[in-house]
Amino acid sequence: MSPSPQSNSNRDGKLVFPAHPTIPFIEGDGVGPEIMRSAQQVVNATVAKAYNGARSIEWLEVYAGKKAEELTGSPLPDDTLAAFKKYHVGLKGPLNTPVGEGARSLNVAMRRELDLFANLRPVKYYPPAPSPLLHPERVNAVLFRENTEDVYAGVEFEAGSSGAKSLLDYLKTTSPENFARIRFPDSSALGLKPISREGSERIVRTAIQYALENQRKSVTLLHKGNIMKFTEGGFMKWGYALAESEFSDQIYSMRQYKKICAEKGESVGNQDLQAAKAQGKLIIKDMIVDAAFERAIAHPEDMDVLVTTNLNGDYLSDALAALVGGLGIAPGANINFANGDAIFEAVHGTAPDIAGKDMANPCSLILSSVLMLRYIGWTEAGDLIERSLGQVIAGRNVTPDFACQMENATQCTTSQFTSLLIQRI
Repeated sequence: MSPSPQSNSNRDGKLVFPAHPTIPFIEGDGVGPEIMRSAQQVVNATVAKAYNGARSIEWLEVYAGKKAEELTGSPLPDDTLAAFKKYHVGLKGPLNTPVGEGARSLNVAMRRELDLFANLRPVKYYPPAPSPLLHPERVNAVLFRENTEDVYAGVEFEAGSSGAKSLLDYLKTTSPENFARIRFPDSSALGLKPISREGSERIVRTAIQYALENQRKSVTLLHKGNIMKFTEGGFMKWGYALAESEFSDQIYSMRQYKKICAEKGESVGNQDLQAAKAQGKLIIKDMIVDAAFERAIAHPEDMDVLVTTNLNGDYLSDALAALVGGLGIAPGANINFANGDAIFEAVHGTAPDIAGKDMANPCSLILSSVLMLRYIGWTEAGDLIERSLGQVIAGRNVTPDFACQMENATQCTTSQFTSLLIQRI
């Protein structure tokens, strides 16, 4: 049975969209309404152009954050989660998260409630956007960040609390060697970071499948396993094991190669790597995450598909974005690749200092909309937006965050930039 004209269907994890799907959206806080308006205008114009009116999106506003509290009394109403579950794909502006106090992140709550375990962050350069690199055109990476474990599932105990004292007493009694590592136990706050085999395997599997489907050259497991042996180190070991068991005919494992070299008493060289590349095999390797920061700056061409734990990915995704212009041009998506559910979002903050001033850069949410269009199979529309956006930036017509860092740039308001992009489309 085909889906009704206005319903999105999820069949065994495979999404099926009609010509006029319903897409729920959250405006967001701060600059959210401005950039959401821009993104929707661009998407609507592009879809009409690309498909000559045969397709369109029915936008359905749902609420979270400040607007939700004002309208419903709850920052994250059940109806919002129900809409995302019903329609499977949505678009979201930035939401405010209190720092150091108050409720935990609404973004985290949605990702956990909907089990959107993969945070997808592509990083690509659109010249002549500002960049600290001499050759930013070499940046073309895709980061997969685990989205439900680690600090997102973190358990904390405030210093001096009964929970902290109980945990310290437990460690002192059962594991004195670990208790001895805590320098100042009486004044220490404590936290736990769970990282599971299941959670690690599904994000690594997703990254490898993406790399194979998109003809990428390598997948790098990023971790801090030299210090945290069982959590970060476990992520690396479980990732390699999955790659070697489920994709053995399609990948070349650097772990296996290093083991063979060690058994033969030989040094690790490049000859076998070149052979693997010539055979078209996907190289699976790993890297200590702090070394990855250095490598991304010094040799960004080595950063292809990256997969890592939650906190590492949080740091690295923003650092990679800085190499190509900043968070204002960084797209993002939160996806459950097992059942297909996904929310595409602006990755930057709410920028309350410029909210309502028509100054915000809408590119993050526009490019996230590109990811959304390609995800639902509307690749022609997605490609048209990305190509046109690149042309507008190439003409040095940019919002203030870019204009202040570029020579001979024409500074545009959010609405002016949007109009120029639509004209180009």
